Amino acid sequence: MKSTRKGLRDGELEKDNYGRVVCTACGESLKKENDPDEVFTVRTCPECGTEWKELR
Repeated sequence: MKSTRKGLRDGELEKDNYGRVVCTACGESLKKENDPDEVFTVRTCPECGTEWKELR
């Protein structure tokens, strides 16, 4: 699982006009899964299911 920052640099993710992170393959906004026991949040594309880590 890559980080969202690496996904943005590699062109797999982009930000839309409102600053939301969007999957470039599907064009869908990423959903957030927050586990309180972890130091990162998992961002998931609802269309293709690809996951990225986002440090808090």
